[in-house]
Amino acid sequence: MSQLPTDSRALVRGINRFDFVALIINITIGAGILGLPARLYTLVGTWSLLAYGVSAAVVTLIILCFAEVSSRFNGTGGPYLYTRVAFGPLVGFEVGWLFWLSRVAAFASICNLFVSYAAVFRPQLAEGWERAGVITVLVVGLASLNYIGVQRSARINTVFTLSKLLAIGAFAGVGLFFVDKAAFTFPTFPNYAPFSQAVLLLIFTFSGFDVAAIPSGEVQQPQRTVPLALLVAIGTVAVLFLAVQVVCIGTLPDLAHSERPLADAAGQFMGGGGALFITVVALVTALGTLHALMLTGPRLLFAMAEQQQLPDWLARTHPRFRTPYVAILLTAGLQLILAVTGTFLYALTLSTLIRLAYFALTCAALPIFRQRTQAPPAQFRVMGGWFISGLAVALCLWLLSNGSAREARDVAIAAAVGLLIYWRMRK
Repeated sequence: MSQLPTDSRALVRGINRFDFVALIINITIGAGILGLPARLYTLVGTWSLLAYGVSAAVVTLIILCFAEVSSRFNGTGGPYLYTRVAFGPLVGFEVGWLFWLSRVAAFASICNLFVSYAAVFRPQLAEGWERAGVITVLVVGLASLNYIGVQRSARINTVFTLSKLLAIGAFAGVGLFFVDKAAFTFPTFPNYAPFSQAVLLLIFTFSGFDVAAIPSGEVQQPQRTVPLALLVAIGTVAVLFLAVQVVCIGTLPDLAHSERPLADAAGQFMGGGGALFITVVALVTALGTLHALMLTGPRLLFAMAEQQQLPDWLARTHPRFRTPYVAILLTAGLQLILAVTGTFLYALTLSTLIRLAYFALTCAALPIFRQRTQAPPAQFRVMGGWFISGLAVALCLWLLSNGSAREARDVAIAAAVGLLIYWRMRK
């Protein structure tokens, strides 16, 4: 069996159970929810409500597997840690490497989304030195918050999460009173291709639990906190997302052609201030997600260095703040370059297949750990774990079959680069 991870004693366990639930919710409620209702309605119409149910069921199966597997560990790394112990150092390294790349690209993408919404108030922010200045302030500010202590960073994350929940919850709660029941008609069931695309889109909208599991080495009682937090967070997000879809279908007649569905729907029942309100919500949502990504991403480099799969200087922790400051600075630097140059767009196509791959590997790890007598004991066990694991892996493979050849090529290129780094480190 591969070397077991350490418990990251150099770090401080400053994330409590409530803050960890907030971290998962914050990452999951990304800026994508602002445009998601229109994209789903274009694909499958009112059947998008069923797509929510199917995707929530698939994600729940995956989360149950994550919950049991994560309950065996108290170290930093999340899926990198689980796959390394279950399948060996090479598979673990590739998961960690590709996972980190996709998170850096996602951060750069959301930075630019934040600037595009901020330009509503000042158009000059959309280009030139003002755009670069806003992005620089974002990256430096968020990196500094994470540099000076995980406990303070976790509290700020919770503030962002509560702000998101209150704002989007207000939209959904008020909008439900204006829903037109006549808008909910169910024509012929959509074809396989658009419905599977809708489910695939929602699977990754619900994602975030995988990223939140990375800093488990700084979570209090992670073997008990992580499984419970995963289940509570996904239930909260699923209800909120479904309510938003219902409001958009029931209040916006031309939903399929809306570029800003939440803003347009809010304008229908909140008047002229609705669009402004949603713009502020978009800024808060994007900023909260950026903060969560800055908190979690560098911990992957720390975990890989801790396992001697990357240079050991990446595992250094600050003597005062007890944070992986070198990994934070390196990650933030690359995020800044990608966000300012815009080259993140190509790298962002990797995200879909990368996530499905390590979802499947983590689910497959469940029966492997159950068979190993030397595996860390599970603090949370899933009833029918073998069946749920097999079903979750099969569903991940089904979703992978809907990926494009271009995405597969991109992942292969990135994986090949990772392989070169892996062998270089072994030598």
